Amino acid sequence: MTFQISAISIYNKDGEIRTVPFQTGKLNIITGDYRRGKSAILDIVDYCLASDDYVIRGAALRNFVHVFALTVVKGAQQLFIARPAPSGKAATATTLCILSQAHGASPPVRAELSFSTPLDIAKKVLSRFAGIDQNVQLPVARSARQIAPSVRHGLFFCLQEQNEVANPDLLFHGQTEEYHRPALRAMLPYFLGAVDPERAQREHQLKLLRRQLTEAQTTLVASRDFQPASGTAAALHSEAVEASLINAATAGGVLPEAEIIDRLRQAVAAAEPEPMVPAGDDPLSGLAEERRALRQTYANTRMRISNLKNIAREKDDFLGQVGEQHARLATLGLLPRQGAEEQEHARQCPVCGGAAPEADQTARIIRQDLARLDSEMTTIGDATPDINALIAEEESTLADLRVALARNQEQIDVLSAGQRAAGQDDPRHRAAVVQGRISLFLETMARQAQLPPVDDRREDLAAQIAELEELLGSTVQDDRLSSFLSLVNLKIQAKAVALDLEHKKDPIRLDPRALTVVADTRRGPVRLSQMGSGQNYLGYHVATMLSLHEWFIEQNSPVPRFLILDQPSQAGFPDETRDGGFGSARATLLNLYRTIQQSLDALQGAFQVIVMEHADLDEEPFRSAVQDRWRRSNGGALIPQHWITEDDSG
Repeated sequence: MTFQISAISIYNKDGEIRTVPFQTGKLNIITGDYRRGKSAILDIVDYCLASDDYVIRGAALRNFVHVFALTVVKGAQQLFIARPAPSGKAATATTLCILSQAHGASPPVRAELSFSTPLDIAKKVLSRFAGIDQNVQLPVARSARQIAPSVRHGLFFCLQEQNEVANPDLLFHGQTEEYHRPALRAMLPYFLGAVDPERAQREHQLKLLRRQLTEAQTTLVASRDFQPASGTAAALHSEAVEASLINAATAGGVLPEAEIIDRLRQAVAAAEPEPMVPAGDDPLSGLAEERRALRQTYANTRMRISNLKNIAREKDDFLGQVGEQHARLATLGLLPRQGAEEQEHARQCPVCGGAAPEADQTARIIRQDLARLDSEMTTIGDATPDINALIAEEESTLADLRVALARNQEQIDVLSAGQRAAGQDDPRHRAAVVQGRISLFLETMARQAQLPPVDDRREDLAAQIAELEELLGSTVQDDRLSSFLSLVNLKIQAKAVALDLEHKKDPIRLDPRALTVVADTRRGPVRLSQMGSGQNYLGYHVATMLSLHEWFIEQNSPVPRFLILDQPSQAGFPDETRDGGFGSARATLLNLYRTIQQSLDALQGAFQVIVMEHADLDEEPFRSAVQDRWRRSNGGALIPQHWITEDDSG
């Protein structure tokens, strides 16, 4: 259950209050002349329900109203929401006053209002009061971001401004705003009830599992068995030799892991640097030369892989063409190419089987071509595994080269750092620095060996992620949305018949992507903007909003339970409807209000419609629904006349 509007209120600078009450569960009409403040009712509701902008329009409202307020009710609960006009050069007021009241309580006096609730908190409070789940996160099409539904999104379906209520190019409130359209497309399935209540929880769980998988991979990399013969160990060994802590190894080639570690321990234990034995060129120069060779080999290997893949693609293309030629020549087995029947068929037409003097030579040529094609297909086809094996071998070589390049870079980095850190002119200082670096390396290796093994949960996490992705990627939600929309469409069409709209006999549907109403005709789909006439535009707007709210209530959706229509009679209805005249326009307008009343009766108080209108009809249900008449003749208006003074108008 969610809320309806009990009243709107405005405060002037002296704290005087003007309140306009409304009946819940019923049709409420404020009728009157132009420029009497009727349209401001919608703006005040929008502003008090945590609008990001100062949506209040009109000089009188901006100059003489200091606080705007709204009273909403939900069952026995009542909430009073007040928001001040912006002060100074501020674009809007960013704090509100939200008070819980006893049901039926009057608006508090100005002195009791404390504007201490920030706008973002106010949105959450009002969303919670509307019954919106605060944990839901909805994906936005073609975007990585997600949005949480709020009371602001519910207003897409509750407000129809004067320039929206009969607009052929839009259907929902705020649809003209570029950033609102993606939100509308995301929110419609949620408010229709097509979104699985557990979907948000699953999406949150999926996000956590992906984070855990990333952390598990990082932990495993950091905790994998320490490789003593890594590039770091080899580089430190070279530094120890260069610093005369140990002699250069006499054996050629790469030293075994255990021997490198033993020699590093000897370097740490060495009391004084030993005389340096010439060891050839500078180690950094050797490593740089080794890196150049590795990079050249890497480039050559990549080139060979590219060439082999091109050969494989060309082979596949050639086999396809040869296969087509073979199929055309074989022509369903009409050319036997071996066995006892060959001589019998040699002088027959290969197509019809009749006698053909020259068939022997022709058939021989065709058979030769078939044999050649068979041979080529067999030869090239047999080469496929060899090519694939060569590609796999080269890719394995490429992977080894990547490892070698990484180790080479690691050695270069370590040697460079050691040379920068050590005093090149002081062999003893350099030896001490190298000993410290080796000592740290050996201690780290020892600690790593003592750590408990890390449980590899990657496979389990990946399986859980795949399962959730499959659940979230299923078509269940799409099927539910299609099913629910088809039921809403039936309601829209029934109201189109009641309102005698164009295409009332054609299937009518709400398009959740285009955000419009479409009639499916034998000549193709007809959108609302293509239907023509203000009566159709208005009728389909009202039919769609009423049908959606009927569905929202049936599904207990957290959309606020009211609809505000600003001046529906503007859609092609002449002034005679306001002065008691008769005609088709008057009858059409009256039929619109009867359709609204039928929906309200069917919903038995669960829904409320507020209309600001120029027309003033004597017939029911219009007459009984009029709450007030704001006319110049009776001085009626939203803002009392005595509030408007010259002193405050600047």
